[in-house]
Amino acid sequence: MPAYFFDSSALAKRYHPEEGSAKVAAMFLEPNRRIIISHLTVIEIRSMIAGKVRSGVLTQAEATNVANHFKSDLASGAMDVFAISVFDYRRAENLLARHGFTHRLRSLDALQLAVALDLRDQGVTKTIVAADATMIEVAVAEGLAVLNPNQ
Repeated sequence: MPAYFFDSSALAKRYHPEEGSAKVAAMFLEPNRRIIISHLTVIEIRSMIAGKVRSGVLTQAEATNVANHFKSDLASGAMDVFAISVFDYRRAENLLARHGFTHRLRSLDALQLAVALDLRDQGVTKTIVAADATMIEVAVAEGLAVLNPNQ
């Protein structure tokens, strides 16, 4: 059964059409697949929706529909939500220490990568789905398989 850890940069494509949305939709339709996100992704998707309202891309009514779609996916079990542990915070700090001087790795992206690495170490998944170039570079350097829906 394929299992994918989705970063917010890729998951957002499920809820608002943009480059890569068709590939994300196809992944959600795969039989016997497992989509995994972190608790951080729940917050980041809400932030993405609010940002699209502020920038005029979505109306508040459209944003409510997008948020309801996301909530429906969570409630239906379309995605598994993993907690972020103290271990993940430490690992994120280590990722920043290793890659922060050579890559523009942001703190929340490091935390997402830490969760993905934890899931890999547990044998849950070795694949991260991401559309953020820096996250992809660091994920590859850390030995994760990467699917970029924009390609």
